[in-house]
Amino acid sequence: MSTLPNLLTLSRILVIPLLVATFYVKPPLGNWLALVLFVLAGVTDFLDGYMARSLNQQSHLGRFLDPIADKLLVAAAIVMMVAVDRVSGLTVLAALVILCREILVSGLREFLAELRVRVPVTRLAKLKTAFQFTAIAFLLLGDAAPWNLPVLEIGEVALWIAAGLTLYTGYDYLRGGLHHMSDKEPPHD
Repeated sequence: MSTLPNLLTLSRILVIPLLVATFYVKPPLGNWLALVLFVLAGVTDFLDGYMARSLNQQSHLGRFLDPIADKLLVAAAIVMMVAVDRVSGLTVLAALVILCREILVSGLREFLAELRVRVPVTRLAKLKTAFQFTAIAFLLLGDAAPWNLPVLEIGEVALWIAAGLTLYTGYDYLRGGLHHMSDKEPPHD
């Protein structure tokens, strides 16, 4: 765990309680604190992968923790925004699609890992993550945005785009994993 990329990934998990706590701080300060924490966590998502590759410090632990850290961070932010009605109405469906896909793909990855099948992250899945992080950042800022900028509306549109990409990439991963699934038990060693 001592590699810097793994520590950056772990920091993303450790920031989640702080992010949740910002929802109990009065606006606009709470909104800005949430935005800053979330953006910093997003920066560590980029940095940990970049550093792992450039420093040749890629590890099994990092490959395991990185997607979990992303999913936990996104899920915590979405659940809290729904809880405080920053995401409401039909937009809750977009949030639900995102959460369900993340659970589905995590389960699929776990199943395929038992079969020793790697599930590489696609470029489209990386774009999906970028839209999720962008949407959540706008939604976290919410009504605290300066100059009456329509950040909630921008965040909702980005969340729907992320939900669309989420559906497509989830289907793509599932389709790719289906041919490894059958009713037959795998041969025992």
